Amino acid sequence: MTQVQLAREPVPAKPGEVVAGSAPAAGRRGLPAVLGRYGAVVGPAVDEAVGALHPALRPALVHHFGSQGKQVRGALVLLSAAAVGAKEEVAIPGAVAIELVHNFSLVHDDVIDGDEERRHQPTVWARFGLGQAIIGGDALVLAAIEHLLAEPTPARVRAASVLAQATQAMIGGQAEDMAFEGRAAVTVEECLAMEAGKTGALLACAASLGAILAEAPGPVVTALAEYGAHIGIAFQAVDDVLGIWGDPSVTGKPVGSDLLQRKRTLPVAIALAAGDGRADELAELLDGPLDGADLARATELLASGRRQALTIAEAHTENALAALASVDLAPGPATDLEELARFVSERDR
Repeated sequence: MTQVQLAREPVPAKPGEVVAGSAPAAGRRGLPAVLGRYGAVVGPAVDEAVGALHPALRPALVHHFGSQGKQVRGALVLLSAAAVGAKEEVAIPGAVAIELVHNFSLVHDDVIDGDEERRHQPTVWARFGLGQAIIGGDALVLAAIEHLLAEPTPARVRAASVLAQATQAMIGGQAEDMAFEGRAAVTVEECLAMEAGKTGALLACAASLGAILAEAPGPVVTALAEYGAHIGIAFQAVDDVLGIWGDPSVTGKPVGSDLLQRKRTLPVAIALAAGDGRADELAELLDGPLDGADLARATELLASGRRQALTIAEAHTENALAALASVDLAPGPATDLEELARFVSERDR
């Protein structure tokens, strides 16, 4: 994390070890009610911000936002403010800004990965072309900062700075992820460090941004950022599992999509790090094109990586809850933050 200093060292997630008992399974919980409640606030505000962009950009971006996601980041911003006793109105500009940045990353990620479908509809580049996807994403990230600085109060200026730092960390994580695709193997530690930037940085920002806008004390902001950083890693670990084993009818992506793109995600890094015969066979399979039989075998060889990736997600979820417990927060929003952390490590989409 670049925007805050962590208050203490987190409990080790022990990526190479499986705890006793069965590993947690993604998908045991439905969407938390708080996402629907805050989504009803954030969604229209995001639509209004997109509607204010240049008319030549709007068709592609309106299409993209026509199927909005879970809006976890926007909800976290509002919850962060509520947790320190502030009104949600204080945090709405931050919630809009973080959703614009997140969606900028999605539009560009689809270009990088060549994905033609997201949320069960064509991606921006597939429907409107590469040029529209590139400049549309550019417009979103700049609109996010502009939205925060529309009223340049000290709190909003600080929030914009924190968001800019988190965005840079996210872009750095994405660059590392792309570099990993050209390597035969990536260590588990490297993979987790990449995920801390690619996903953890923006979620750490989201979880603290509302408190920053509410001018909460530094230790509270730090604890909320630590919470967000941990659920970010948990979120990405589960995302890596869903990228291989997720149900296409739920995720909107083909079976084994990450393997077909040769991504060195967490389950792959864990399985290859075993250094045994199964790891050697997996490495050989991933070195060539994957047909149906090879894809099925590679997925089978990744079983231990799946279990341990979910164990890592659970460990970081517990670290997130410990960070929440370290400071005094409003009881209702604190409970919502706990529920959101549990959802992240047990989702199926």
